[in-house]
Amino acid sequence: MTKELIINASGDTVEIALLEDKKLVELHYEQGKDDFAVGDLYLGKIKKLMPGLNAAFVDVGYEKDAFLHYTDLSPYFQSLVKFAKQSVDGNTSWGPDFSKFRVEPLIQKAGKITEVVHQKPEILVQILKEPISAKGPRLSCEISLPGRFLVLTPFGDSVSVSRKIHSAEERKRLQKIVEAVKPRNYGMIVRTAAEGKGTEELHADVEELVKTWQNLQYTLKGAKAPQKVLGEQTKTTSILRDLLNESFQRVVANDKKIADSAREYIARIAPEKADIVSYHSGNNNIFEQYGVAKQVKAAFGQTVNMGSGAYLIIQHTEALHVIDVNSGTRSADAGQEQNALATNLEAVAEIARQMRLRDLGGIVIVDFIDMKLPENKRQVLEAMETAMKPDRARHTILPISKFGLMQITRQRLRPELNINTSEECPTCKGTGKIGPTILLSDNIEKDLSYLVDQGHRELTLRVHPIVEAYLTKGWFWSSLRHKWSKQYKTRLKVLADNSYPMTQYRFFDEKTDDSINL
Repeated sequence: MTKELIINASGDTVEIALLEDKKLVELHYEQGKDDFAVGDLYLGKIKKLMPGLNAAFVDVGYEKDAFLHYTDLSPYFQSLVKFAKQSVDGNTSWGPDFSKFRVEPLIQKAGKITEVVHQKPEILVQILKEPISAKGPRLSCEISLPGRFLVLTPFGDSVSVSRKIHSAEERKRLQKIVEAVKPRNYGMIVRTAAEGKGTEELHADVEELVKTWQNLQYTLKGAKAPQKVLGEQTKTTSILRDLLNESFQRVVANDKKIADSAREYIARIAPEKADIVSYHSGNNNIFEQYGVAKQVKAAFGQTVNMGSGAYLIIQHTEALHVIDVNSGTRSADAGQEQNALATNLEAVAEIARQMRLRDLGGIVIVDFIDMKLPENKRQVLEAMETAMKPDRARHTILPISKFGLMQITRQRLRPELNINTSEECPTCKGTGKIGPTILLSDNIEKDLSYLVDQGHRELTLRVHPIVEAYLTKGWFWSSLRHKWSKQYKTRLKVLADNSYPMTQYRFFDEKTDDSINL
């Protein structure tokens, strides 16, 4: 699998597209002032305790107070409060050497927030979930600073290894290395990316993370709540930090500053990959150049078409997301059960991509085409588990129920991404909406390919005059009509019809002049 990062900067907005094997799988937006992003650290002040919820509301500067539940306080909550107060006052007895910090006793796992939080102190918190809809941010006091191979968790001394590293020998090796190189009072989580890495690389990551924690201490001196004290890296560098590996082939940006920053970051963490970064200086839109714009148009509508003619309907409610799998009008002669299995397996890959692309969170219900055989249902479940492995969000997948429904829960960290793919209709002068016309020629070609496979060799295509001009524009030999005729070895005539709306088209048999139903 090859990965590419395409970065489109326009004004204060940066759009970041992640492609896997040329297919769009993630789309991120970054504003010039992107506050309250996941991972940001704030000095906040507790405003109100809610004993009934066993939680507190914290002022971090957002228009609505943020939510902090007792289960997110961290066992080292008392140590964190002490660290924040002494750092703000500049009265740090441990100085720059955090290993001399005296850790306070742990709080109980199943305690009450009123027993732990007194006098509404100023506390150091980390954004766990960005503000969504009418809700403020969700907070955590379990502070973690991610590096490329490790995650630093202050106040503890334990070293844990990602469960995605399956080899017991490798897990033991990594744990021994990190335990040997990390200072006291720093817990470490070994990330999946550390698999196979040596002592030198892991030690460098430890030093970088320790330096970040020390800088945080200096930033806190004299700070007044609410105040942001440490921002997560830009989305570009955070994506590179989490995903950069041998399969990354290209990083392209249309902003020289962003390109230079990405090149400098990659040169620091993986010098051998620094030359994959390039600057797009052409006049062409970078998303158009690399096929991102077309994929965005195709992927964000309510209906998502797949290659075989099957399609998905994706709908959202306040409580959950519903995805309906439809076989369309075309099917092979393999029998209902095999057709259903083939369509469902095709849908699995697209559903996994759509969940990453739109960042669907919470409960997702998938209504697959009914299958009778248990082994086929199990095959679809296994395919879904495989397709969602690259997804960085935590998720749980349940087997297909007797009603043909699959339930998926997926972690949501940022607001769901919705893009309006409709455009004003030139036929009705903006009084109605139509689907994205950028895909019309693709749909026509798909239907043409299908008809040729069915044995049709002489066809007439009737379309709106503007579409007819588009398909026949230029010299005959360079037009889309000629290209299709040559590619599919068929005789194709394109006729304009003023009675057709912009997006309507129909194929006719040239010999009989009969309309062909698709």
